[in-house]
Amino acid sequence: MINSATSATSGTSSTGTATTKTDNTNDASASQDRFLKLLVAQLNNQDPMNPLDNAQMTSQIAQINTVTGIQQLNETVKGLASQFAAQQLLQGSAMVGRQVLVEGNSLALNSESGKATGAFDLAGSAANVKVQVLDAAGKEVGTVDMGSLPAGRYNFAWDASKYEGGSALHFKVLAANGDAAVKSTALSIDSITAVSMDNGTLQMQLSRGGMATQSGIKAFL
Repeated sequence: MINSATSATSGTSSTGTATTKTDNTNDASASQDRFLKLLVAQLNNQDPMNPLDNAQMTSQIAQINTVTGIQQLNETVKGLASQFAAQQLLQGSAMVGRQVLVEGNSLALNSESGKATGAFDLAGSAANVKVQVLDAAGKEVGTVDMGSLPAGRYNFAWDASKYEGGSALHFKVLAANGDAAVKSTALSIDSITAVSMDNGTLQMQLSRGGMATQSGIKAFL
């Protein structure tokens, strides 16, 4: 499905680029024609006693050439941007099915092992780190004692085999040095189901819903 979408996107981009390029080439030619007609009219109607200065004529010709060059350069850049977007989308399709870490506090439940897993980034060293496992109502249904940890990224797993609730599980990280809390960022394990382009930015559809950009992906698992 992704490959078909990619091919369609690439085909549309190529056709659109060719049409735009032709239109702008015609515009540039039309501008040159208008300029030449005006220049000829100016020469035909100039005052013989005060003819058009050669330097002025050369300056006008240089100006129209500069404008035409800029138009051509703009079209070249647009064409390259379109090709880059199509290539980026094609490369992004290889990410479909990959597991990733994104910001969020949802736990991923493995039905085979019965483990609920998640991760977090710890901003600084903490003497005591504990992960609270919460149900949809925010009620604590379990904990994972991580002990003392230095700053860094950590994965954890909670035995959910005896959990009888039907709601999705979430978690909260409690990290502190005595009474001083240590900042942490909760990370969820998710997977990419589709990719698309939005205003030149690669967007990834996640299996649990929602979208993520490349900058929003913390790690590939």
